[in-house]
Amino acid sequence: MSQASTAELRSPAGLLARLAEVSYPTIGHFLEDGFVDPAIQSLLDGVKVAGPAVTVRIVDNDAIAMNRALLELYPGAVLVIDMDGDHRHAPVGAVTAAAAKARGAAGIVVDGRATDLLELRSTGLPVFARGTSCLTTKRLHGKESSVNVPVLFGGVEVHPGDWVLGDDNGVIVLTQEEATAVLERALASDAAEPELLARIAAGEPLETLLVH
Repeated sequence: MSQASTAELRSPAGLLARLAEVSYPTIGHFLEDGFVDPAIQSLLDGVKVAGPAVTVRIVDNDAIAMNRALLELYPGAVLVIDMDGDHRHAPVGAVTAAAAKARGAAGIVVDGRATDLLELRSTGLPVFARGTSCLTTKRLHGKESSVNVPVLFGGVEVHPGDWVLGDDNGVIVLTQEEATAVLERALASDAAEPELLARIAAGEPLETLLVH
């Protein structure tokens, strides 16, 4: 990688542009950590999200903490919601998604449930969750909830500003340094794949293509 391309990747805008080009599963060829529990999946089809994390830890059904987190969102951010192990109450619904979209958020990921599925899909805002529920958080002022702190999300520790990547295959969380270090290798692998697929389709011996 040239010095110019290194400088480009170190800027958030440059990194974001390159992340838009890479296939997220390709990153799994090179890294072992940062991969969120695969039970957390997109509720919309055909989405691809990349953005810095704004985090919230919600304890004891505290919907007010979600409102505080929404006010911390900025254009391009991804809201990361740690439900403190609660996989029954949904903190994300139609109003939440509309507010996040109004703040310019790139998406929402919740280690728990969402609700108002049809309304969520109509907003077009990517939302990742463990599924849906009619049981929602309440307008409570919990003392243990926190905004923009390190959280545990799907088995991965997430800090504010970490890069959150999501598509139909799942969610990955990487630091700026990790994303920068792996990106060029992943892009090179993506570039080589079409030729490999074409050679397989042409009937070349798999022993030659796959073993070496």
